[in-house]
Amino acid sequence: QVQLAESGGGLVQPGGSLRLSCAASGIIFSNYVMHWYRQAPGKERELVAVISSASGTTNYADSVKGRFTISRDNAKNTVYLQMNSLKPDDTAVYYCKATNWALQRNVWGQGTQVTVSS
Repeated sequence: QVQLAESGGGLVQPGGSLRLSCAASGIIFSNYVMHWYRQAPGKERELVAVISSASGTTNYADSVKGRFTISRDNAKNTVYLQMNSLKPDDTAVYYCKATNWALQRNVWGQGTQVTVSS
């Protein structure tokens, strides 16, 4: 069964940090490009960060550059999002997505809530 399971969300004060994890099962993880998206109430889902399958090349939304870091551990079938210097505008449900371009396949996780508030 193909599954992505996010964890690590929660409530944090402005300026704080969280690390999100997304564990994959049922796929050959190393063949998939991994993404983190987020969706705030009343807003469209937006891409936050992406990491390639092979070289580990990363890319970030301008709003999180210098604060967030995406990484992956192919041995653990897990992708991470380290979030530092969090702001109230970072409040959203965070989703991971796995993409295999050769198979034209996308898999989404169920999301994890991140709330930044004092």
